[in-house]
Amino acid sequence: MHRRDFLQQAAALAALPVVGSQIRSASARFQSKPLVVNGARLNGWLAQFDGIGRTPGGINRVAYSDADLAGRAFTRELFAQSGLQLRLDAAGNMFARVPGTDASKAPILIGSHVDSVTDGGNYDGPVGSFAAIEVARSLAEQKVRLRHPLEVVVWQNEEGGTIGSKIAVGLLTPADLDKVARSGKTVRDGIGIIGGDVSRLTEAVRKKGDLAGYIELHIEQGGLLEKAGRQIGVVEGIVGLRWFEITITGFANHAGATPMDQRQDAMLAAAKFTVAVNDAIRSETGRQVATVGRLNVTPNTTNVIPGQVVLTVDLRDLDQAKIDRFTARFEQLGRDIGAATSTKFAFTQLVNSAPAISDSRLLTVIESSATALGLSHQRMPSGAGHDAQEVAHIAPMAMIFVPSVGGISHSPREFSRPDDITNGANVLMNAVIAADTVLP
Repeated sequence: MHRRDFLQQAAALAALPVVGSQIRSASARFQSKPLVVNGARLNGWLAQFDGIGRTPGGINRVAYSDADLAGRAFTRELFAQSGLQLRLDAAGNMFARVPGTDASKAPILIGSHVDSVTDGGNYDGPVGSFAAIEVARSLAEQKVRLRHPLEVVVWQNEEGGTIGSKIAVGLLTPADLDKVARSGKTVRDGIGIIGGDVSRLTEAVRKKGDLAGYIELHIEQGGLLEKAGRQIGVVEGIVGLRWFEITITGFANHAGATPMDQRQDAMLAAAKFTVAVNDAIRSETGRQVATVGRLNVTPNTTNVIPGQVVLTVDLRDLDQAKIDRFTARFEQLGRDIGAATSTKFAFTQLVNSAPAISDSRLLTVIESSATALGLSHQRMPSGAGHDAQEVAHIAPMAMIFVPSVGGISHSPREFSRPDDITNGANVLMNAVIAADTVLP
């Protein structure tokens, strides 16, 4: 089914009435056969949501914008329709809690976000958020209760640097509050706009032991699952991220009058370094990646040898030791190329995010759930950042991926098929049920 046809059909689907019989234990229900969500309802919500923030350039529900507020209002209504009592924390994150049969247990948390990048798509974030609401609703309709409480969360401003989840784990700094979101509003002002309270942010912080575990469903944002013909990605971890800004200093001089062997060409050094980074990262097996993404050249004119280049490097891998090793290698490359080109390299670290490794118990229950549902699956890393990597600081976490058509994301062409979204929600629900039996 093409995306346009799907949206036209799914938007017309009405929510189905609550069904079910007497309350059953989650573990007993899972052992008999897997549960399934109402996939038509879930995909219908996504189709309706597609119209919020859509512009000729794509979806624009950037954090703290009018479209973001409209998207949050839509999400509030889904909580209400699903019988979930919404609670807004001081950061503006949305929560709803379903009590478990054992009040002494910490909750299992599921969810994602609903804000978007500029000119993005409708699936990055909303798939996991709405699936979490659907899981809670389906469990209630089928009269299944967990031992653990179940919490559904919709994090605020994920695309602006996992702001909501950073606050929730106590990692947001005062300087972060003054950062400007894509909407043009500061995080500080944005929190107030969405109903939070900056003066009470410490009340939103959770500590280790407050959560039994966290599972997030998300679109893959890559093409590995589609290429492999697999239906479910079992995310073994979220890669660590290290960003550098590198200033290469040479000497600006006349392009016609300076002999080639007397130049201190910063652009030549930058070009050699760019190729060397690519060669280094490809010189060994693994899933490590590095990208030279931005170059600013001075004086950036036709007839002057560049005297300075400032460039960035984005380095990512699931292995912290490998990130450290490539960092040292890039610095050595800079020294070697600087000596060969009579230039100087200065490295500044902009971002340093450690890898977040998924909990082995949660990986197992996700795989078991996919198998029980007859879905093909594979383990894989996440090359993009998610709220789950922040929650990993305080609780066991894991993620479930569903395929992105063409491996496209952060684009108006972003699309995941309805069947894949339903599959992901089914795996999420059964993984939650299984996790209820293995988490303390």
